[in-house]
Amino acid sequence: MTQHIHCLGLRAASAASALLTLFLAAGTAWALEPFKVQDIRVEGLQRVEPGTVFASLPLRVGDDYDDEKGAAAIRALFALGLFKDVRLEASGNVLRVLVQERPTIADVDFAGTREFDKDVLKKTMRDVGLAEGRPYDKALTDRAEQELKRQYINKSLYGAEVLTTVTPVERNRVNLSFTVVEGEPARIKEIRVVGNKAFSESTLKGLFDQDTGGWLSWYTKSDRYSRAKLDADLQTLRSYYLERGYLEFRVDSTQVAISPDKQDISIAVNVTEGARYVVSGVKLEGDYLERDDEFKALVAIRPGEPYNAEQVTQTTKAFSEYFARFGFAFARVEAVPEIDRENNRVAFIVQADPARRAYVRRINVSGNNRTRDEVIRREFRQYEASWYDGDKIRLSRDRVDRLGFFSEVHVETQEVPGSPDQVDLVINVVEKPSGSLQMGVGFSTAEKVSLSLGFTQENIFGSGNYLGVDVNTSKYRRTLVFSTTNPYFTPEGISRTLDLYYRTDRPYEDQGGNYQLITMGGAVRFGVPFSETDTVFYGGGIEQTRIRPGTNIPATYLSYAEHFGYSSLSAPLTLGWSRDDRDSALVPNSGRYQRLNSDWSVAGDTRYLRANYQFQQYVPLNKRFTVAFNSELGLGKGINGRPFPVFKNFYSGGLGSVRGFDQGTLGPRDVTGASLGGPKKLTLNAELIAPFPGAGNDRTLRVFTFADLGNVFGENEKIAFKDLRASVGLGLSWISPLGPLRLAFAQPVRKFAGDRIQKLQFQIGTSF
Repeated sequence: MTQHIHCLGLRAASAASALLTLFLAAGTAWALEPFKVQDIRVEGLQRVEPGTVFASLPLRVGDDYDDEKGAAAIRALFALGLFKDVRLEASGNVLRVLVQERPTIADVDFAGTREFDKDVLKKTMRDVGLAEGRPYDKALTDRAEQELKRQYINKSLYGAEVLTTVTPVERNRVNLSFTVVEGEPARIKEIRVVGNKAFSESTLKGLFDQDTGGWLSWYTKSDRYSRAKLDADLQTLRSYYLERGYLEFRVDSTQVAISPDKQDISIAVNVTEGARYVVSGVKLEGDYLERDDEFKALVAIRPGEPYNAEQVTQTTKAFSEYFARFGFAFARVEAVPEIDRENNRVAFIVQADPARRAYVRRINVSGNNRTRDEVIRREFRQYEASWYDGDKIRLSRDRVDRLGFFSEVHVETQEVPGSPDQVDLVINVVEKPSGSLQMGVGFSTAEKVSLSLGFTQENIFGSGNYLGVDVNTSKYRRTLVFSTTNPYFTPEGISRTLDLYYRTDRPYEDQGGNYQLITMGGAVRFGVPFSETDTVFYGGGIEQTRIRPGTNIPATYLSYAEHFGYSSLSAPLTLGWSRDDRDSALVPNSGRYQRLNSDWSVAGDTRYLRANYQFQQYVPLNKRFTVAFNSELGLGKGINGRPFPVFKNFYSGGLGSVRGFDQGTLGPRDVTGASLGGPKKLTLNAELIAPFPGAGNDRTLRVFTFADLGNVFGENEKIAFKDLRASVGLGLSWISPLGPLRLAFAQPVRKFAGDRIQKLQFQIGTSF
C-alpha cells in the first residue's frame, strides 16, 4: 500500500498521534495492580537489540512495579525514537513489554530535481535525519520537505512544490520518494532606488550585482533574487555614498514584492542621503610609542577633501599594522568623528591604545590535507616563542602564497586564554590541485592542428618538490623534457634543479624539405636566496645540437654547418637572478617580479653569450580591477670570432609574447620562408584584469583585455619601433584542475606582409 504524506499539518498530526498513543499506553499501565517483577519479557522486536530496551527501562527484576514506574518506562522507550507503539502487560509476576517498531528507511530517492545534484540532496536529507537504515518519522519528513523548499527559494524557485511518497516494502521498511515540480525561477523585473538626489538612479543600480537581466544572465543568474546578494548590494551602495562625503547616509528600508504567480520580483530601496561633509582636520590622541611623526605619515584622511570612509578605514588599518610591527597585536585604534552640521564639516580624532605587547606561543597549520606542515612552516619568518611582528607575518603569508600550491592563504591571530601577552597563529590554506595535465592546441594554415602534452607535479607527495615531464607532439616541433626542482636542497633554502631534454624541429609542409634540427642535453642549476625576495641562480650543463641535412634546408643552417660542422657540442654556464615580491604567484594583484637569465658557452664547438631579462608589475586599481605590465628583452652575441648559433635564437609570436600571431613565427626568415628567430628580442604586454562575472569565490577565474607589442631581430638589425608587431584583444585565464588555462582572441593592429596570423589561441599550462 502506498501512503501519500503532505506537508501541511503533518507535524501537528504526528505529535497528536504520539501523545494519544502515550496516553492510552499509560492508561494501560495505570490499570495494572502493583506487583514484584520476577521476569521481564520484550515482544515485537525485529531489528532493535533487546539490550537497547533493557538498558532504557527504569525497572529491573526484583523491583516493585507501580503506575509511576510504568509510565516512566513507556516515556523512556518512546524517547528512543525507535517505536511507534509501546504497551505494558502483566502475566502473573511477569512484565511483558509489547513494542511495535517504526519502519526503517530502505531508500531515499528524488524525482524532478534538475537544479540540484541528487547526491547533494541525499546529504541534506542525512543532516535532517532521513537516511537509509534510520527509523522513519513523519515529523522528519515534514522537516525534509521544508528544507527542500528552502533550498529552492534560495535559487529563486518560489513556486517549487514537493510531494513525498512513502511506499512500504518487506521487513517493515519503507521507500521515500521526493517528487519535485521546480517550475520556473522568479526573475527580477524591477529595481528602484527612492530618495536619491546626488546620483542618478541608473548610476546607483549599476553598482548592484543583481539586475533585471542581460546577455550574460543565463550564466551569472544576476536576475535571480537572493537576500544575501541584496545585502551585499546594499553594502556596496552604502560604501559608494560614504566614499563621496555622505557621512550620514542610510538605507531606510527595502521592500521585496513577488507577483501572485511567483514569477516576477520587484525591489525598492529607500535611502536618505544626508548632507555632504568635508574633512576639516585630523588629530591624534593616545599612546603612539613616541613615534607620532611616523604615525602621522600613515594618515590617509585628507583635510579639505570630502569625507571618505575608505580613507578612514585605510588609516585605522595602517595604524593597527604599524603597531603590530612592534609586537602590539591587540592595539585599539578608532577614528572618532566630530560633526559640524551647520557648516557640513567633520573633524577626526584618531584615538590609539597599543594595549599590551605579545609574543607568539604557537603556530598551527590548517587545511593542508596533502602538503606537509614543514613545506609551509619553512616559509614562515615569524617564529614561535618570538615577539609578534606584523611585517614578518605578512611576509610569511605572501611567501606561502607564492608557493603556488594553495588557492587561498589566510593567517588568523587567536588570543591565548589566561595569557594576555600570548597569541597563537593559525595558517589556514585551501589546497589546489598541484598535479596538472598540460595541454595546448594550436591552429594555423601551415601546421593545421598541433598538440602539446605534459605532466607536472608542483608539490609531489606533498614535499614541495617539482617534477615535470613535457611532451610536444607537434608534427614539426617535438619535445621531450624532464625537469625536477628541490626548493630546499639544503636546510638554508638553496634550491637545485635538474633538466634533461630532447628536441627536434622540422620544416612546415608548405615549405617543403625533410631536414631536422636535433638538440639534446642536460643541466643542473642551484638557487641561493640572498634576501626574502632575491635569489641568485648558477649552474652548468652540456648540450649537443645536430643539423640533419635534407631537402630545402635553410641557407642559414647550411652555412653554419659548413663552417662549424653539422654537430655542435657546448658546455654553457648559467648565471641568473630573480626578485619576487608579488602578493601571489597564482593570481597576483600587486607587487613586482624580475628575472635575469644568462648563458655563457665556455667550451665545446660554440662560443656565445645570451641574456634574457623579464620585468612584471601588478597595480591594483581597486578591489576588482588590476593592471599588469610585462616586458622582456633578450640579447645574444657570438664571441671568440664565432657567430651566434642560429639554433640559440629567440622566438616571438603567440601566447607568452605577441598574441594574434602564429607561435614563434615573427622575425627574420630564411629565403625558403622558414622562421629563424633572432638573437634580439623585445616584448611589451599590458593587461587589464578583472574577476569573471559570476565566478563566486574562485579568484583564479579572470577575464582581461590586452595590448601586445614585440618582435625578434637579426644579428645585424637594430631594435626599432617601426618593426614591432602589435595586437589587442580579450582573454580568459583560470587555474583549472588540469593546470593554468589561458585563452586569447587577438586582433593584430600592426602586421606586415607574410606574417602568419592566428587570432584564437588556447593553452593549458602557460603563463603571462
